Amino acid sequence: MEVQALTRNARMSPKKVREVARTIQGRMANDAVEYLTLIPRKSARLLAKTLKSAVANAENNNNLNVASLVVKEAIVGEGPTMKRMMARARGSGSRILKRSSHIRIVLTDEIKIETRETRKAKRKAEEKAMKAGEGAEKPAARKKSQAKKQAKSKK
Repeated sequence: MEVQALTRNARMSPKKVREVARTIQGRMANDAVEYLTLIPRKSARLLAKTLKSAVANAENNNNLNVASLVVKEAIVGEGPTMKRMMARARGSGSRILKRSSHIRIVLTDEIKIETRETRKAKRKAEEKAMKAGEGAEKPAARKKSQAKKQAKSKK
């Protein structure tokens, strides 16, 4: 089951928040919260707050086990931009864009967590299947090519 939490109009540029949000995707929710507390950035604090809200939603609203939750998505969209003016030389002015962002975190308990060991085992199994498949495919390929040659010679 999927659970989400939203933080709207967070006063930080989406570009800065996305940089940290990419690092928590695919992690266990508890590990992601601990990881975000170690990052000394404002964007990490905003993401941690949203992530804790998503965990609370899962626990209270949907009765899910917190230990099995995984961060499926951490999406950061662009919010409204405040336009301000700053005085410049010779009586001119320049615009200052104060950007904001919308943070959406989706948690799920259905994703299988892939560790380094499971990836290695999966890769080895695929390699064995490829080696076993190569030996079986070669005679069949030869038969097809021989059949094509015979068809051409009959014409």
